[in-house]
Amino acid sequence: MYASVVGFFQDGGVFMYPIMVVLAIGLAISVERYIYLTGAKRANRKQLRQLLPLLQNGEFKQAYTLAGQSHHTVNRMLSQGLARFNSANNRDDIEAAMEESMLEAIPHLERRTHYLAMLANIATLLGLLGTIIGLIKAFTAVAAVDPSLKAEILSTSISVAMNTTAFGLMVAIPLLLFFTVLQAKTTQVVDSLEMAILKFANLMMQRKNIADA
Repeated sequence: MYASVVGFFQDGGVFMYPIMVVLAIGLAISVERYIYLTGAKRANRKQLRQLLPLLQNGEFKQAYTLAGQSHHTVNRMLSQGLARFNSANNRDDIEAAMEESMLEAIPHLERRTHYLAMLANIATLLGLLGTIIGLIKAFTAVAAVDPSLKAEILSTSISVAMNTTAFGLMVAIPLLLFFTVLQAKTTQVVDSLEMAILKFANLMMQRKNIADA
């Protein structure tokens, strides 16, 4: 199998190398983004488990102090909401303060993920370009050979030229799958932040209504 893979790669020509570089970059981005998003999701859940009981019990000062001890998105959102709590005229003011922090975090969550779709397209196009150049060389090579050998040489050259297209697709398809998975994870994190905003705002307004009553 190893010999087959090496032979396949060597027969593909020089365009196999840039496609390999695209694969390496894509894998590096995928692994880094997956680790980052997974860590962000776990951290936000952990902070929510610590902060929600404090808000439910009306311990806003303790919640504000705890939120200020970490730079996670949930903590920043709550800090902004609590800072606006006393001066807020309505629920929208509190939500707007927390949404501002969430909007600042979204670019960090989406960073570099869109490159995977671009890299998948580049891998496909490099494969096609390598095949076209290989076919041009093949037809040029058979122009001066004996007619009885043209069919054999041409078929061999075409099969070799198609290696770049095959390799380009082999790289592009996983990168598109990684792109889809990372987009889904990003959406999950953003949805959890939006849900946290609603929970925080509900608890704050409940406490405010009790205080006003």
